[in-house]
Amino acid sequence: MNNQHRGFLYGVLAAICYGTNPLGALHLYAAGFNPGSVLFYRFLGAAVLSGLFVLILHKDPRIPREDFPYIGALGVLFAISALALFSSFLFMDAGIASTLLFAYPILVALFMVFFFHEKLHKKTILSILLAVLGVGLLMRTNEGGTLSLTGIALVFFSSITYAAYIIIAAHMPKSVGALKMNMVVFGISAVCLFAFNELSPSHSIHPIETLPQLGWALQLAFVPSLLSLVFMQKALRTIGSTPTAILGALEPLTAVAIGVGVFGEALTLRLGIGILLILGAVILLAIKKH
Repeated sequence: MNNQHRGFLYGVLAAICYGTNPLGALHLYAAGFNPGSVLFYRFLGAAVLSGLFVLILHKDPRIPREDFPYIGALGVLFAISALALFSSFLFMDAGIASTLLFAYPILVALFMVFFFHEKLHKKTILSILLAVLGVGLLMRTNEGGTLSLTGIALVFFSSITYAAYIIIAAHMPKSVGALKMNMVVFGISAVCLFAFNELSPSHSIHPIETLPQLGWALQLAFVPSLLSLVFMQKALRTIGSTPTAILGALEPLTAVAIGVGVFGEALTLRLGIGILLILGAVILLAIKKH
């Protein structure tokens, strides 16, 4: 397997891992947790797990001083993006908000063109269009439902900050390992979420009281957080920002698969077409240039 194929595989794994967010989040919401609490435990757990792996693998935990501005920015951006997205759930259906978030691959592509003068190939443009159409078909709306302007603004802000995160992460010096970098990023994100919860009376941290709650918190910390960002960092360093962002189309597809397989939701013709369009975008992106 060459580096290009390996990077593509990393991008697919990152998207699939990130798409498992509903598994832990929905169970914790049902137990009375608010978004700020869920995110705090998610980032704190991911930081602790990352640190344990760094120790187990005997990696040097030190970060070069010149890399701190990059890593600090990544931690703050990731916390802001997640908080904006989870806050949008208060104004609109979580599935719609998560689907609207998929504006970020377009933003990544545009930022790379305008700020880094990256050439946008026809195949890339077609992949983006297929992915956006497919994700749009995955969107579930209630009859007579309306989209909140506040919710849309929060999701768009989340998309912008997530796009900025991807671009900065792609331009990180390769001397910093993905596991070590994300240990610090998650730690900074956890501190940001702790401060937000403490400063906002309506967002106090909900205590973990049962083993199932601890299990779901660890699931959020490990799969859609630690594994997802480690794989994404490796993909970014191999295939770049725009292809990695487009592969993110597998995130809502994974969420749909969980909804159908775990929560018993119906697999309709519209969802089937959406899934085929997304897979078509991923396959097109994987086709080797000649």
